[in-house]
Amino acid sequence: MNRIKSTRPRYQRADYETIHQRLAQAYTEVQAPIMDLIAAQTQDPYRILVGTILSARTKDQTTAAALERLFPVAPTMEALGKLTVEELEKLIFPVGFYHTKAAHLAALPQAVAERFGGVIPHTVEELIELPGVGRKTANLVVSLAFGLPAICVDTHVHRINNRLGIVKTKTPLETEMALRKCLPQQLWSAWNAIFVSFGQTRCRPIGPKCQGCPIATYCQEVRQ
Repeated sequence: MNRIKSTRPRYQRADYETIHQRLAQAYTEVQAPIMDLIAAQTQDPYRILVGTILSARTKDQTTAAALERLFPVAPTMEALGKLTVEELEKLIFPVGFYHTKAAHLAALPQAVAERFGGVIPHTVEELIELPGVGRKTANLVVSLAFGLPAICVDTHVHRINNRLGIVKTKTPLETEMALRKCLPQQLWSAWNAIFVSFGQTRCRPIGPKCQGCPIATYCQEVRQ
């Protein structure tokens, strides 16, 4: 297929709102990402934090199955702290990097107790001090567990926002900082969910489904 470079002008507030509206509509037609489903069931920061740690580089179905095994055994941070790394590995296998994630989960209760008095913090800067928590995880927890403005940038958000020409960045961190400057704050929290869904179902890294795309008019790499 041929690529046609777009000559769209600089994005305006109305453009961001239109993109959000169209992708939000498409989002309602497919299954939500696993962490959004968990957040819809509970706003427990513990469950959202653990679920987000496990979901990194793991298919949603695999994450969901692991959480179904883990939470009955460790429904609270205190209960999690009683499990060994080996026990955690068996519970969460086969999530991606399960050895490393089990070690992070085992260290999590003590880290929260020592650094934050046993209370999961609600800022990105504090959350990234915890084992296994990077900026993507921290932003998602801030948004889903505490309902605060945060932009979670994963590979889908990074890739597609560059495809659209909203940002011109090389790393997810650069994308997060660029979006913070241009995106209306009320759209921050929803931006991740709608773009993850869009990236999983249509705007894939290879072979994106451009025919009938709801935001094709904004794309810098429309394929025909």
